[in-house]
Amino acid sequence: MPVHVIVGSQWGDEGKGKIVDHLSEHVDIVARYQGGANAGHTVVIGKQEYILHLIPSGIFSENVTCVIGNGVVVDPAALLEEIEMLRSFGLAIKGRLLISHNAHLIMPYHKLLDTLREEQGAKIGTTGRGIGPAYIDKFTRSGIRIVDLLDRDILCSKIKINLEEKNKMLKQIYGKDELNVDDIIEQYQEFDKQIDDFITDTSYYLNNALAEGKTILAEGAQGALLDIDHGTYPYVTSSNPTSGGACTGLGIPPTAITKITGIVKAYTTRVGNGPFPTELTGADGEQLRKWGNEFGATTGRPRRCGWFDAMLLTYSARVNGIREMALTKLDVLSHLDEISICTGYRLNGKVLKTFPTDEKRLNNLQPVYEKVPGWKQSLTEIKHYSDLPVEAKQYITQLEELTGIPVRIVSVGARRDQTIFKDV
Repeated sequence: MPVHVIVGSQWGDEGKGKIVDHLSEHVDIVARYQGGANAGHTVVIGKQEYILHLIPSGIFSENVTCVIGNGVVVDPAALLEEIEMLRSFGLAIKGRLLISHNAHLIMPYHKLLDTLREEQGAKIGTTGRGIGPAYIDKFTRSGIRIVDLLDRDILCSKIKINLEEKNKMLKQIYGKDELNVDDIIEQYQEFDKQIDDFITDTSYYLNNALAEGKTILAEGAQGALLDIDHGTYPYVTSSNPTSGGACTGLGIPPTAITKITGIVKAYTTRVGNGPFPTELTGADGEQLRKWGNEFGATTGRPRRCGWFDAMLLTYSARVNGIREMALTKLDVLSHLDEISICTGYRLNGKVLKTFPTDEKRLNNLQPVYEKVPGWKQSLTEIKHYSDLPVEAKQYITQLEELTGIPVRIVSVGARRDQTIFKDV
């Protein structure tokens, strides 16, 4: 199992952090391949909850090396805050965290422009962390990479060129004060001193590790339906959370990937704006949000909640190559007498064959539901699959049959020990 890719199979918030933390005990390296500090991965160990935004969720396994790949956009301030948080809990970071020298930096103007565009333009539902503007600069070939911090002349030149353009936008379009070039240069050179020990050529490191027979767990942020190419555009993130993003985001070959696991919530949630066919509005959605504590780990925003969508999951499995599921938050459904599952879509009286990613069709289709009985008992202390209520196992079997993907892991709570391996 050289590279095992973990992907969010829905709109993110599926519980990837917990599953990566659990699986990291059996690998050598955990590598994050895309996104930025807009991600929030929650890990609960004992009674302590940790929320990570940039550092891979394998950091809690002491023999694991964590890698932030070139596909991640790094906010140095957020990174240093996270490192200090982990150190305050007694975790060793030095020698266990490596950051790609080719990763792009999030600059102060990225965060400012992100917020202003959301306030005054189309409401996408971004976190305001500067992710989109940083990726824009990356793809217009004007971005600033970590390697640029090593040369003051290069850094100064790039920041000055960028700020000339950004300050015009801030002043002329948004009526805001211009940012000071010298202040930003000084700030980022200070960042360089603090993160320099972590910087290396991570593609070289990872490929050498593969040659030595080491095992890598590749961790994505967000979910497949937020993928810039394959998600519900334009209500998407600015990178590729799908499994293919692991290769470009880490600098490893596709031939190294031997396993892809989709993390799947037992129902569906979405944070921010955009179409959501199975969304429950009103009291039902509010109740599910309360039971599942569905609030964003990064922003605290309430998540929109709805029924499990087999059409969505089948599409996600196709674009990711998912061959097995880790099913999370099954325990949240324990309150229900009856559970609905979306088995298909109708649009203008016709049955759709696949999940449409365009906004118009998604907003106008009608989900087709099948109802199954609930189990009405707590699952949180169950340790073995055979001990799950019959109705819970029937629900899992139904999801497997509808999607064609076997469930291998079942999560019945946030803690590490609330994890059931189906074949054990």
